[in-house]
Amino acid sequence: MPTAKTTSPKPRATAAPKRSTTAPKRAAAASKPSSTAERAVLIPVGAALIARERVLAGVNDTIANYNSTSKASAQLRKFERRGNTARNRLEREVRKTRVRVERELRQRRRDGEELAERVQERILNLV
Repeated sequence: MPTAKTTSPKPRATAAPKRSTTAPKRAAAASKPSSTAERAVLIPVGAALIARERVLAGVNDTIANYNSTSKASAQLRKFERRGNTARNRLEREVRKTRVRVERELRQRRRDGEELAERVQERILNLV
C-alpha cells in the first residue's frame, strides 16, 4: 500500500539571521520624494526647451523667407494676393446680403400695400 505524503515543514539545518524587510521599503520611500521633486523641476524645464525649439524653428523659417529682397518681395506679393482674395470674398458676401435684404424689403412693402388696399376697400364697402 502506498503511504500518503504529509506536508509538514522541514526543520532548517542552520538558522540564518533574519533580514529586516522594512529597510528596502524605507529606501524606496526616501527616494520617492526626491523623484517627485526631481519631476517637479524637470517637467517645466522640458516644456521650456520644447517651446524654445519651436520658436527657433519659426524664426529660422522666417529668416529663410526674408533673407533676400527677392524672397521678401515674393512673400509680400503672396500676402497681397491673400488680402485681395479675402477682400473680394467679403465684398461678394456683403453684396449678396444687401440684395437679399432689399428683395425681402420690397416683398414686405408690396404685401403691406396690398393689405392696406384690402382694408381700405373693406372700409369703403362698409360705409
